[in-house]
Amino acid sequence: MTQWPLEYRLLFCFASSLLVGGFLNLAIYRLAWNSRSMSPWSTPPDGLATRTIWDRIPVFGWLRLRRESHYWGIRFWVRPLLLELGFALTVVVLYLHALNGEGLFAIGNDQIFILDSDFVHRLFLAHLVLLCLLVIVTFIDIDEKTIPDNVTLPGTLLGLLLVTLNPWVLPVSELRIENQIYLTWTPFRPSSTYPVGESTTREFVLALGCLWLWIFALLPRFWHGRYGIRRAWKYFWASLFCGRYRRQTLGLLGVGAVLTLGILFVGSQGGTAWVGLLSSLSGLACGTVLIWAIRLVGQATLKREAMGFGDVTLLAMIGSFIGWQATLVVFFLAPLAGLVIGLIQLVMHRENEVPYGPFLCLATLVTLFFWPAFWDYLAPTFSGLGTALPVLLLLCLGLMALLLATWARFKKRIC
Repeated sequence: MTQWPLEYRLLFCFASSLLVGGFLNLAIYRLAWNSRSMSPWSTPPDGLATRTIWDRIPVFGWLRLRRESHYWGIRFWVRPLLLELGFALTVVVLYLHALNGEGLFAIGNDQIFILDSDFVHRLFLAHLVLLCLLVIVTFIDIDEKTIPDNVTLPGTLLGLLLVTLNPWVLPVSELRIENQIYLTWTPFRPSSTYPVGESTTREFVLALGCLWLWIFALLPRFWHGRYGIRRAWKYFWASLFCGRYRRQTLGLLGVGAVLTLGILFVGSQGGTAWVGLLSSLSGLACGTVLIWAIRLVGQATLKREAMGFGDVTLLAMIGSFIGWQATLVVFFLAPLAGLVIGLIQLVMHRENEVPYGPFLCLATLVTLFFWPAFWDYLAPTFSGLGTALPVLLLLCLGLMALLLATWARFKKRIC
């Protein structure tokens, strides 16, 4: 395929993506909490005609399924049809975006090498996997205002694996030197500090801390502080291993143990794989902490759950693919669209619950496509803040609390 003319490759991407879009529709309806047999790849409910191979043709099959409008609703076929078309077009744009790096020079391990077509296609396939996960999450969240863990948790593990095998999955930045464009990797640590092949005790502690922070966030925790801290801690630990949640707790601890062994092995080998894994883990922890902190701030300010825990697992998954720097960009981009659309819904429909997952997914795509421009602007900020970055994030959370309090007052006045 790499030897095909560009027009043939784009046509192949579009046609194959239409088929993938059909399976994404299947996943959206099957993995949702309210599972439905709406996809032509599912067995139809009783009373509907058996679906044929012609119904499974992308896009056109949904036109044939209009015969089921009396069961699913008049326009049920419009969204999945547009999803398949939109997904295919987005994949073509993503492929063209990846091709921008072909033939350029990359800087890594203090060496300059050319980016060949194999490199570009590996990068494209990894981002395609992330795009598929984002599409599934987006439409399930729109339908049900929930984000399924059976998508985000395996997606996080997949992100850790892909970034470890190919650290260039992480966003890269463009650097212009003497009228030539270089792609320079922006890892968790600069290679000029010390050899990339080395791993330090501090990095092992950081990697394991990021992993177990994520595991702890997923555990079925319950906190009852009304009877005192001592008794609350007792109930907290007892709830982890009670009969109802024991299997979930043991499963998560088992996953954490396996991943710990993997971290120790990759760290002992060193190299770019270790830097990639460390960057992925830092992005995972960054996404977990940011949304988790907003949940706590929102609950303390609004006296209700301001954001679902599915958003925590979603940004953790995104962070495992793109690292902590890009995760921060996604975190600050998503509220812009969310605030505007939230205000429109509140004024027009008096609806104050807006699914936040689609905005995180949209911000992720924007970050991937425009990361070079973002990095040119933010690189001095990231390098200059250093240890002051956590302080800045705490200030932002304080401003978030003030914004939520203002929002609560505004909502009371217009509702």
